[in-house]
Amino acid sequence: MSRPGPGAAPAPRVRAEPVVPFSVAIFAAAASGFVTDLAFPDVGIWPLVFPGIALMLLALIGRGVWGSLALGLVGGLSFFLIHLAFVARYLGPVPWIALAVLEALIFALGAVGIALAYRWMPRPRPASRLILLPALVAAIWVTRESIAGMLPYGGFPWGRAGLSQSASPLADLASWIGISGLSFVIVAIAASAIEWFRMRAWATPRTAALSAVPALGALIVAVLIPQWATTPAGSITVATVQGNGPAGYFDPRGPGDVLAAQLAATAPLRRSEGIDVLVWPEGSVDIDPLRSAAVARTLDSLARDVDAPILLNAITTRDDEYFNTSMLWEPGPGAVAMYDKRNPVPFGEYVPDREFFAALAPELIGLIGRDYTAGTNPPVFDIDGALVGLAICFDVIYDPLIWEGAREGAQLFLFQTNNADFRDTDENQQQLAIARMRAIETGRSVVNSSTVGASQVIAPDGTTLDALEADVAGHMVTEVELRDGLTPAVVLGGWVPGLLALGAGAGLAIAGLRRRGRSADASGA
Repeated sequence: MSRPGPGAAPAPRVRAEPVVPFSVAIFAAAASGFVTDLAFPDVGIWPLVFPGIALMLLALIGRGVWGSLALGLVGGLSFFLIHLAFVARYLGPVPWIALAVLEALIFALGAVGIALAYRWMPRPRPASRLILLPALVAAIWVTRESIAGMLPYGGFPWGRAGLSQSASPLADLASWIGISGLSFVIVAIAASAIEWFRMRAWATPRTAALSAVPALGALIVAVLIPQWATTPAGSITVATVQGNGPAGYFDPRGPGDVLAAQLAATAPLRRSEGIDVLVWPEGSVDIDPLRSAAVARTLDSLARDVDAPILLNAITTRDDEYFNTSMLWEPGPGAVAMYDKRNPVPFGEYVPDREFFAALAPELIGLIGRDYTAGTNPPVFDIDGALVGLAICFDVIYDPLIWEGAREGAQLFLFQTNNADFRDTDENQQQLAIARMRAIETGRSVVNSSTVGASQVIAPDGTTLDALEADVAGHMVTEVELRDGLTPAVVLGGWVPGLLALGAGAGLAIAGLRRRGRSADASGA
């Protein structure tokens, strides 16, 4: 680093002092959640993720454990109360607030780790301040995201920083390092930019210019890196139907009403030619076709009329257990392949520790009359030689399932979802953005089929090829490209978040031990 020129203030000894007073930090933390949420759909101003995260980091610099815990809770509540507001659409405030508070508590624990990194990390040189410190902060941030994606009850990896970039030129990075890796890059750039601004107070113009290189260079490289190219392997014609029927928990309906809506929206496709598979959304058949001969005959007739198998979804019962099941239906044999939802939603599709929670909220818990069992069968179907990967609704947010499908040879993904209980909320667009990120991450086409919309066909580069608007019944017939080959993100899989977690733990431990050693030397002197 260059020495300050004549008249310039000498470089101060870096101390773990707050950048702003605590009263200002509270407002910065609260604003952080609001600004960060604007980077996600439905608003979707993706560059705002950088100032949103930067506000949170600025609030944490120089804080102790209790101060950072309080600020993290404020920032976490600010973000998750807004970001997860769709939960209250039908279920009311209790589940919404409970989920937001739980996520905010995990966020607050991560904030403590970040504050400790700022206090413990020695920063006498620009490399430490502009590269090592931001890397440690970003690794802790991603580790917190990973923990939230695993705990409790299987976790809820919604709202990760990388998921805000589905419409950004940075999205291509997901094909190299996955969504966790993209979150790391975003936070590291924000943290490095903060350190650059802090250094400008005493640096010479030349030093200030040179110190801007890491953050700007990382951003430029991240934008310029192209998506990993998978290999074209032909195409299939997919017919996607959006019935827009009474598919939600609270929609008034009778047995077979959802199936009737799907059949009505599919009617224009009867006698069509050239369809390779007909895709229906989650919950599209509301009477178990494995137990109803009449429904099975109806599906047989439809499959013959469209001259293609049907990918449908129904609740099935086997050995006194309930499953959320996608099945490939062919006329005659019926279900020739089945996939049971791997990640049932706690408090949505099953109630963990039912007796305990029923005592706290009996009316809400009573709405969930049956508990679905997590599936174990592979999420890949063979459709006339084309291998397709599957995910059912919130399955799409769990990395391991998507990686498994790609590794098992899936050449495109068919996602089935039911957004009926989240009509007129941001949930639909947020989940659609996640589907788009999955297309980019895996280099695969994605067909996102919803009961009430919006259904879309997404190309491997994330662009929309075909779409149906929300809250309308309709269909689309699309030639969808197949792709072979694995992206680095799929090959690396859990190694990226795992190594970042290891780096976060090791980095904090080393920084803490070195700080203790420096304190001991100072007291001895």
